Amino acid sequence: MQFCATLRKPGNLKPLRSTSTALTNKRSYSSEDREYLHKSIVPTMHYQKSLPRLPVPKLEDTIKRYLAAQRPLLDDDQFSTTEKLARDFENGVGKQIHEELVAQDKQNKHTSYISAPWFDMYLSARDSVVLNFNPFMSFNPDPKTEYNNQLVRATNMVASAVRFMKTLRAGLLEPEVFHLNPAKSDTDSFKKLIRWVPSSLSWYGAFMVNAYPLDMSQYFRLFNATRIPKQGKDELFTDPKGRHLLVMRGGNMYVFDVMDRDGNLVKPAEIQAHLKHILSDPTPAAAHPLGLLTSENRDTWARLREKLLATGNGEVLGLVDSALFCLCLDDESMNDHIHISHNMLHGDGTNRWYDKSFSIIMAKCGNAAINFEHSWGDGVAVLRFQNEVFKDSTENPLVNPGSQPAAVDSASAVRRLQFNLDAELENGVIKAKENFHTAVSKLTIDAMQFMKGGKEQLKKKKLSPDAIAQLAFQMGFLRQYGQTVATYESCSTAAFRHGRTETIRPATIHTQRCAQAFVQQPGKHSVEQLIGMLSKCSKYHGQLTKEAAMAQGFDRHLFAMKYLANSKGQALHSLYQDPAYAAINHNILSTSTLTSPAVNLGGFAPVVPDGFGVGYGVHDEWIGCNVSSYPERNVHEFLQCVHKSLEDIFSVLEGKPLIQ
Repeated sequence: MQFCATLRKPGNLKPLRSTSTALTNKRSYSSEDREYLHKSIVPTMHYQKSLPRLPVPKLEDTIKRYLAAQRPLLDDDQFSTTEKLARDFENGVGKQIHEELVAQDKQNKHTSYISAPWFDMYLSARDSVVLNFNPFMSFNPDPKTEYNNQLVRATNMVASAVRFMKTLRAGLLEPEVFHLNPAKSDTDSFKKLIRWVPSSLSWYGAFMVNAYPLDMSQYFRLFNATRIPKQGKDELFTDPKGRHLLVMRGGNMYVFDVMDRDGNLVKPAEIQAHLKHILSDPTPAAAHPLGLLTSENRDTWARLREKLLATGNGEVLGLVDSALFCLCLDDESMNDHIHISHNMLHGDGTNRWYDKSFSIIMAKCGNAAINFEHSWGDGVAVLRFQNEVFKDSTENPLVNPGSQPAAVDSASAVRRLQFNLDAELENGVIKAKENFHTAVSKLTIDAMQFMKGGKEQLKKKKLSPDAIAQLAFQMGFLRQYGQTVATYESCSTAAFRHGRTETIRPATIHTQRCAQAFVQQPGKHSVEQLIGMLSKCSKYHGQLTKEAAMAQGFDRHLFAMKYLANSKGQALHSLYQDPAYAAINHNILSTSTLTSPAVNLGGFAPVVPDGFGVGYGVHDEWIGCNVSSYPERNVHEFLQCVHKSLEDIFSVLEGKPLIQ
């Protein structure tokens, strides 16, 4: 079974539709050239200098959008109070803070107004990164079944990942571009022309042919990078000099070089030999697996890391931090999609280093996934990497099931890291394990496939597939709980320099009316009236999506003004103290989508204790959801309600009236 779902955390990720060209680009791949994935005619960062700046929305537009999003969540009296507070903010202190934000933005033209506050939000958070921030995306199996062998697939993915890194750092990785008219812009002739346009003007050249280059400033943090815990606020660390890979198995940690002293990829047969050595290492599972500490509260982990450094572990911790990335070799096989989701999202905590920018997890059965730390960047960079690695490792594998590992001395090339642990550190690991199991034992994940229709049917009816999926979640929640609640859908703003994300607010007055008609008044409306409501939902959702992608939502603007007021020690306006503001930011339905030939399913935990984490994908003929919840919500019942909602929608689109 395949589910294309995905991730999102507080401020997280949905790439612009069709942003990644990674699976369709023409390659200049040569079997002799093992060092690079391809050699782009256009330099990787060619468009970066001329990317447009992330706009600060007009204050009156932000307030108007904020109130429109609040309307379906509040009764008349609550809305009246919220409206008064919002107008008072708009005409008073809000105007002053907005002007200060605009002035500050003009002084920092190298970046975006949201970049520093967003990094600060993530890095200041003290909650565990597990469940609260790190999402996962699992790879589809290799189409050639025999290549789904743990050793073979791990070797090929490591080699492809190193080649991606080398291609990126050499400036040979195809720039990430959103093509509205690929026949004009995604061509060799256009690329040959645009490469001669100066970087300071290149964006405009792409814009002339309806192509939109995307920000690639986050990519450098993919490799040799980690999040380091510090008291109060963490730090991001990157050391591009590291040539080694970090491998985890049974909670033990190993390193070996995957590049030689000249920066060339080590022979794939040698990588295979080293990984085979690790897989056959008889060392027992670690008694105190240090990876568990990365799942702790950040201040607790910061204190224990200081203790680790004080007890002589600085050199080995440096090797962990500076490794290209982390490869987790798991000893268990995955039974089904629920098992995959739990293992790739959190696992048992012992065989992970959750702070690395990303880890490739490889189960014994060859199931693979990426789990990534979220503060450094969003899904555009990770999805591009995953697409490229999947394509390269399946189409150009450097080892095969019959390959023999090189006859090298892996025992001396591979180093198992040894840590000095005292009683305090050992107790810290034991406590971390208890806390970890308490947290993950509360999480339930379930999945659903709706097989009676998908993207093709919806587009024929001139309806947005994403809007209909979001409407089904609104209808499902109303059917289950009788309410409309705060809903978050993530959208990338990578079309702008140092853009991060903006929020689409899918719970609208249109979805509320439509959901009530379908769920609570099934016999009251004709098929034509119901189709009219579906159309209104679709159009309005399309407008919200365009606004968010163009950085014209309200969430980031209000957040940045609040951050600025806090940083200056100013008292917060009553708008921010309003229970309605707290409620709209308590996202009970947290949703995100992506569709990619490389991705099987993905997911994330709810962002609030009484919420759902909804990863979904709308495919040509079917719709899939991968949903998580804690005990306060019933995820199985929710998915049944969503399935029933989709059945009703597609029945109406076929001209059948709703049955009371």
